[in-house]
Amino acid sequence: MSSMASLKLSPSSPISIPKCLLLQSSGIIGRRGVSFLVRAEQSPTSSSDLQDKCQRRRVVVTLGVVAPWISLLSKAPASFAAESKKGFMTVSDNKDAYAFVYPFGWQEVVIEGQDKVYKDVIEPLESVSVNLIPTSKQTIKDFGPPKEIAETLVKKVLAPPNQKTTLIDAAEQEVDGKTYYQFEFTAQARNYTRHALGVITVFNGKFYTLTTGANERRWEKMKDRLHTVVDSFKITV
Repeated sequence: MSSMASLKLSPSSPISIPKCLLLQSSGIIGRRGVSFLVRAEQSPTSSSDLQDKCQRRRVVVTLGVVAPWISLLSKAPASFAAESKKGFMTVSDNKDAYAFVYPFGWQEVVIEGQDKVYKDVIEPLESVSVNLIPTSKQTIKDFGPPKEIAETLVKKVLAPPNQKTTLIDAAEQEVDGKTYYQFEFTAQARNYTRHALGVITVFNGKFYTLTTGANERRWEKMKDRLHTVVDSFKITV
């Protein structure tokens, strides 16, 4: 069981743009979140009349700063979050070939040793995390039956040693020819208890673990959403 153990733009020179030009160009600047650099060039012939100035000036929309931005968007990222079914967002990791959903509103955070972590900013115990470690096993079944593996993970990996853990259930699932073990457990600390769900699988030399949970006092409110999270985890190859 050792294998378990922005786009930055350079500042341009200050320019003076007549009020009428700003009004005329307001339908262009900022549309759909794309920033355009607008430069006003004055005609050699000048006039004190504001309207005449407007007629003699032309607005040049410089798209040179936009092209690289569009080019970046055309490249598919290794991992991204996108809108999913109502109330959830989808995370799809192309590099490590997995996907799952999480409740809308949770924020991504970086935690050392975790591949992905999303959590509620108000309720810190409400979160989902994905961890990957290398393994020589070909399938999760090579580690043993669901209850045995879940028990070991919960006691030695998924909860601190000073917390009392209880495995509630563990079961095997077959989806698209791949085997997953799902399990449910609680971890009791001195002043709170976390009720959690997990799913594990093995694919292409990696041992995948997804866990999600909430404070026991909010379990009844959150359990359906958390089951949706754990049920959504799939290898995408």
